[in-house]
Amino acid sequence: MISTRVGFTGGQLENPTYQEVCRKKSGHAEAVEVTFDPEQTNFETLARYFFQFHDPTIDRTTGGGQYRSAIFYQDAGQLSTAHQLIKQLSSNGYQVATTLETASKFWPAETRHQKYCDSRGMQPKDRFQDRFQNT
Repeated sequence: MISTRVGFTGGQLENPTYQEVCRKKSGHAEAVEVTFDPEQTNFETLARYFFQFHDPTIDRTTGGGQYRSAIFYQDAGQLSTAHQLIKQLSSNGYQVATTLETASKFWPAETRHQKYCDSRGMQPKDRFQDRFQNT
């Protein structure tokens, strides 16, 4: 991986602020943009981490969907991979609520929202659950 940044995507408001997204009128989801080197990792590996570090079965699409579980894919290959992973999770008994949405403009969040886990001494591995273990 090369870099990550948090922000908003999937909505219609130009350059939204955190407060505007929280008002649930922009249509944006809070998101993480991941820039990676395909010679070091691939989209499937990153998508698997996504499904394992949060609970993809919780439907948070109501009320504006700012916290919805979504993959914003860049191309047909990423869409196909995401569909396959959801199919695997479903075959393992999970009712996946994650939506698959075409990537749109990404708006970075304010500086205070960047590196959230680091600034709070949190480790993502503390939340890891291998939902693919039966595949």
